Amino acid sequence: MNAFSNAPSDAAARLPYPYLLFLGDTAEPGFAKTAFGVRDWAGDKCVGEFSVGATVTTGLPVMTPAEARAAGARAVLIGVANRGGVIGPTWIAPLVEAMEAGLDIISGMHIRLAAVPELASAAERLGRHLIDVRVPPPGLPVGTGRKRTGKRLLAVGTDCALGKKYTALALSHAFAERGVDVDFRATGQTGIMIAGGGIPMDAVVSDFEAGAAEVLSPDAADDHWDVIEGQGSLFHPAYAAVSLGLLHGSQPDVIVVCHEPGRETMLGLPDFKVPSIEETIELNLMMGRRTNPAIRCGGIAFNTSAMNAAEAEALMAAESKRLGLPVADPIRRGPAFDALVNNCLK
Repeated sequence: MNAFSNAPSDAAARLPYPYLLFLGDTAEPGFAKTAFGVRDWAGDKCVGEFSVGATVTTGLPVMTPAEARAAGARAVLIGVANRGGVIGPTWIAPLVEAMEAGLDIISGMHIRLAAVPELASAAERLGRHLIDVRVPPPGLPVGTGRKRTGKRLLAVGTDCALGKKYTALALSHAFAERGVDVDFRATGQTGIMIAGGGIPMDAVVSDFEAGAAEVLSPDAADDHWDVIEGQGSLFHPAYAAVSLGLLHGSQPDVIVVCHEPGRETMLGLPDFKVPSIEETIELNLMMGRRTNPAIRCGGIAFNTSAMNAAEAEALMAAESKRLGLPVADPIRRGPAFDALVNNCLK
């Protein structure tokens, strides 16, 4: 039984740590999800954070690169996942400073570190490593749609950056605690940094999305579960393509819909409203039946981080009654989460 997996593209297993998390100039918490994810699920690998005017924080000690190196850090990990995956011009000087302090640079951005001339020349001059995690393995096939053995759960969402990774990680841990043979399958840069393996689905050419998902979750024993980290949302005007390819290639037996109560518009696109949970269930099941006619919804995962415990519990109980499905916050856990886990495994 293994809650994590060294699926294809295991470069992250060789990442130099401890990390100093870099937050750039981020003002939107949703764009710092990489930093938060690594802090929450691999906190023992982090020594602190630094930024260039960011207004978000992980709560870790603020350090200069030199201070972090003295504290044992081996690399700066860029903890930002902004729109387009770009390295801002104000980031370059502090990243060079980090290399001068003796730290390598780890990135999950779309742009390759070596494509930034100042970083490439500094790395060569200083003998530092530039490590890109968001690189899919070579030779990915086109999807076949062939039904594979084993069982699969996919976290899907009403929007981006609202808890699909956290939900998949929490469910994989809960399955393992119940004695289930399970692997967490990472599909994004943060998940790969946490798990030590996976495929960065949003870096895969569209024609090979479904095939990559098939490679990520291969044939398995009948009682084995792959819990697959979701990406994007079928409703997001920018990111729906990766969501659909992952859905078709994953062929999930069960989906868990992730949602943040109170979020009204799509991340980064304020002119587009977040769909309802019912719409999200309906569309994912309709599209998912193409490669797995037996697909079902196991329940709803709420991100209630903006609520107190009493508010969250009352809302989840009411929504569970209204929808006829378990509703839980995977981070709060408790009886509601147990009900979600049980319904997924039934």
